[in-house]
Amino acid sequence: MIELLDHCSEEVASQIHGVLQRAYKVEAELVKAKHFPPLGRSAAQIRLAERSFLGRRIGSKLAAVAEYTLNGSHLGIDSLAVHPRFFRRGLATEILRSLLDRYDWRTADVETAAKNYPAIALYSKFGFSESKRWTTDEGIEKVQLACGRNP
Repeated sequence: MIELLDHCSEEVASQIHGVLQRAYKVEAELVKAKHFPPLGRSAAQIRLAERSFLGRRIGSKLAAVAEYTLNGSHLGIDSLAVHPRFFRRGLATEILRSLLDRYDWRTADVETAAKNYPAIALYSKFGFSESKRWTTDEGIEKVQLACGRNP
C-alpha cells in the first residue's frame, strides 16, 4: 500500500535517506558519474524539505519513495527511487501511478540523467516526453520530461 510519509520524523527521514542513497548509488554507476550531487543529501535535509513524500513498504521495510511538490495544478516530481533489494517488482510503476492518480494536476515534470534509460522508459509509459536537455556542472547530461492532461 502506498502511504504519505511523515518525513519530518527523524526515523522516517532516515528510512527515506536510506532508500534514496542506495538507489542513487546505482544511478551514479549507471550514468558513470564521478560526483553525483543527490548522494550528498543528508537525512536532516530530508526532514527539513518543503516537499511531500509517498512511500511503499514491503513488510516493515521502506522499499520505494516518491518526493514531489504540488504547486497549484503543477506536479513536480523531485525523485522516485526504489531500494535495489526491491528492483524488478513493479514498485516504481506502482508508486508513480499512485502519485499521478492522487492529485488533480494539469502539468507534471521530472528530471533525470539522460542515460537513466529505465527511468525514462517508466515515465514514457505514463505519457511523459522530453522537454529539455542540458549538461550539469558535474558533466552529467540530464533531461526534463513533461506531461500534461486535460481536466
